[in-house]
Amino acid sequence: MRTVNSADGTPIAYRTEGVGPVVVFVNGALSAADDASGLAAAVAAEGFTAVSWDRRARGDSGDVRGSTPEREAEDLAAVIGAAGGDAIVLGHSSGAVLALFAASLGVPMRALFLSEPPLRFGEAEPADDLSDRLQALVDEGRHEDAVELFQLEGIELPRDMVDGMRASGALAAIAPLAQSTVYDQNLVRQVSTPTAEMLSVSQPVTVIRGEQTFPMLMTAADRLADEMGADLVIVPESVMHRPDPAATARVVRERAPQD
Repeated sequence: MRTVNSADGTPIAYRTEGVGPVVVFVNGALSAADDASGLAAAVAAEGFTAVSWDRRARGDSGDVRGSTPEREAEDLAAVIGAAGGDAIVLGHSSGAVLALFAASLGVPMRALFLSEPPLRFGEAEPADDLSDRLQALVDEGRHEDAVELFQLEGIELPRDMVDGMRASGALAAIAPLAQSTVYDQNLVRQVSTPTAEMLSVSQPVTVIRGEQTFPMLMTAADRLADEMGADLVIVPESVMHRPDPAATARVVRERAPQD
């Protein structure tokens, strides 16, 4: 992987695949660049340069304690700059929220594809102190417990599902990403209701969701598209918050701005 320094000096690791117009991915919670490998291959096969990266506190990227959503927006700007400065951005889950937030701050991008952003529009919010409790667990070295808490209260996965992940070792596998749960929770809390600037970005926006996904995500995607006046694309192949690589890549190819 290559590395670029963000505005605050934090090293951000990224990789590229393919040749063509640049598409930068922004991963969701508890995932890193490797988790986008299938999507990267599919997008590259459609004639693009696919760029995946480790958000701060993940994988090979660095971190600065107390990082904010604004710092993560700067990370995305740095990756776009390193990739040539002219990119389409495809964000999934909290990565879609970050991409839209970054666009509202003026981070340059040609178009936005927002896949199942977990926006709550001020309804059924997690507890205000969740980020503090997550950080306390991370500081105590209880990384699996932090990830479990985030899954239960931040994402609101069922208890039996989370217990199964702990028993299978899946929770331990993503425990190194525990610090990033604090940043994801801060992000989605800060802009749970999109700002006026987010709703009025100048770039073409396509909102994407699966035909079968969590009801909260269906509501969020539909409402965001409606409030932005953006196109909504429903992808039958994408199921339960997992974007289908080939189908998603086709959406990008069909809707990417043409020079």
